[in-house]
Amino acid sequence: MEEKMTKTEIARQKRESRMRAEMERVEKMRSFERDAVRAAGGSGPVCGIDEAGRGPLAGPVAAAAVILPEDLVLPWLNDSKKVTEKRREVLYRQITEKAVSWAVVMVPPERIDEINILQATYEAMRSAVSRLSVRPGVLVNDAVTIPDVDILQVPVIKGDARCISVAAASILAKVTRDAYMKEMDLKYPVYGFAGHKGYGTKTHCAAILEHGPCPIHRRSFLGRLLAGSAWDLHDLQEAADHPSSRDTGRLGEDQAVRFLEKKGVRILERNFRARQGEIDIVASQEGVIVFAEVKYRKNLRFGDPAEAVGPEKQKNICEAALYYLHRRGYSTQTPVRFDVLAVTGEGIRWIKDAFPFPADGQL
Repeated sequence: MEEKMTKTEIARQKRESRMRAEMERVEKMRSFERDAVRAAGGSGPVCGIDEAGRGPLAGPVAAAAVILPEDLVLPWLNDSKKVTEKRREVLYRQITEKAVSWAVVMVPPERIDEINILQATYEAMRSAVSRLSVRPGVLVNDAVTIPDVDILQVPVIKGDARCISVAAASILAKVTRDAYMKEMDLKYPVYGFAGHKGYGTKTHCAAILEHGPCPIHRRSFLGRLLAGSAWDLHDLQEAADHPSSRDTGRLGEDQAVRFLEKKGVRILERNFRARQGEIDIVASQEGVIVFAEVKYRKNLRFGDPAEAVGPEKQKNICEAALYYLHRRGYSTQTPVRFDVLAVTGEGIRWIKDAFPFPADGQL
C-alpha cells in the first residue's frame, strides 16, 4: 500500500510540475505580447490575428481576430500547429466562451483565384477585424502588416508561438477551417479532405489526377499538378512571345512566389513601393525578413537575369528595405537578407544573400 501511495504521489508531483512549467510558458507569451505592444506605443484592447489554410490546393483561407481578457489563463495554448486536434477543440471552446470578442472569416477558393492567396488572406483578416464587437486599440499579427487598416499594427515574427492573442487566433482559424473541410469531405468523399484538409498530399494529388478538380479546388494552385511537369512555365513563355498582351514581369513574380511558398517561405507582401523604388517580394524565413528581387528572361541568350541587379539597383532596394522596416514597425536590427530569383523559360534559380545590407544600416 505504501509503495502504491508513493507512486501516486510521484505521479501527482509530475503533473503539478508540468502544470507549473506550462503556466510559466503561457505567462511568458503574455508578457512578450504586452512588451511588444508597449514598445510600439499601443494601448487599448489587444487583438490577435492569424490565418489558416494559405498553402492547400483546396478550400478557403481562414482568418481569425480575437480580443482576450487581460487576466485570462489558458494552459496549453500555443501555435495551432503545435497542438493536437483534440486539444485544439478544447481550446477553441474555452477561447470562444471567454473572449471579449472574436470573429472568424473564410474567403472561398474562387476569390483566392481571382485576387491571389496573399490578397485573399488580407481580405479575410480585414473582415474578421471589422466584425469584432469591440474596436481594438492595437493589432498583433503573425509577421504581417495588413494593408488598409487604420489601427496600429504590431507584426511579430512567429507570433503564433510567442504571443498569447495570436496563438488564440491561430486556434480559432484552424479549428474553423478544419471543420469546414470535414463537411466538404462528406460532399466530395473521393478526395479525402477530412484527412489532409486540402493540402497537397500524395493521395490528394492522385485523386485530383484521377477525378479532376472539384468546385472547392483552387484552380490557380493546380497548374503544376495538372501540367504534369516540375514547373508550368507555359504562361511565361506565352508572355515572352507576346509582350504586348501580357505582363511578363508580373507573371515572373507569380512563379517566384509559388516557388518560394513551396520551399516553406512565408510571403508577407508583394510590390512594396517606396520613394526609392519597389521591392518585388517581402517574405519571412526562419526569423529573417527576406527582400527578393525577381528578374525574368525567356532564355539566357542575353545573359543571366540576375546580372540585371547591379550596384545602383542594389542601393535602391536597400533604401526601400530600410523604409519598409520603419513603416512596418520593425527594428533596424531585425535580421534581413537580400535575394534574387532568376526566372527563365528553363526554371527558377534562387540566389540567397545576393548582395549585402550595409553593416551600419546607413546608405
